[in-house]
Amino acid sequence: MLQDDIFAGESPIAIFRRWMEEAAATEPSDPNAVALATVDHEGMPNVRIVLLKEIGEDGFVFYTNYESTKAQELTANGRAALVCHWKSLRRQVRVRGPVVREDGPLSDAYFASRSLDSRLGAWASRQSRPLDSRETLMAEVARLRDELGEAPPRPPFWGGFRLRPVEIELWADGVHRLHDRFRFTHSGNVWERIRLNP
Repeated sequence: MLQDDIFAGESPIAIFRRWMEEAAATEPSDPNAVALATVDHEGMPNVRIVLLKEIGEDGFVFYTNYESTKAQELTANGRAALVCHWKSLRRQVRVRGPVVREDGPLSDAYFASRSLDSRLGAWASRQSRPLDSRETLMAEVARLRDELGEAPPRPPFWGGFRLRPVEIELWADGVHRLHDRFRFTHSGNVWERIRLNP
């Protein structure tokens, strides 16, 4: 595929989706892994990897414990950034925008699709808080397996966030570090596109 062809299209979201599909064939694991950046109440940044579960025209969805550090920072600040880098494709996508909770049927459906052990783990983990030992965590998982059975509901403290992009940058590695970069800015109902220096 020609370099220009990989940037074909008016919607950066459609291009992102296409790149993600291509990455699924070349990345050894988790092609949907993204680094999510937030800031705390003092403006100190935090970044961690999350799994992107939806790329839609109305935003990008990932899931977490609402009592976690990331969720508290997202709730307090209401804005975030993410970056997805596929080493095998030599491409990167950067996204910035406001975030909202996705705390309804979509979260219920995704939670129900997870393995039983993952659902019980979501109940058992007091994410981001101190834990005295792994044995304590595993004992809590076992206790909850007995209590909740084979079909645990989604915990009230667990669900999704949707990052609604206002800016998306697409990057592809270029010869002699003369990379191709395009920044898309959402204005009204259209995406404005500009090429950036590498």
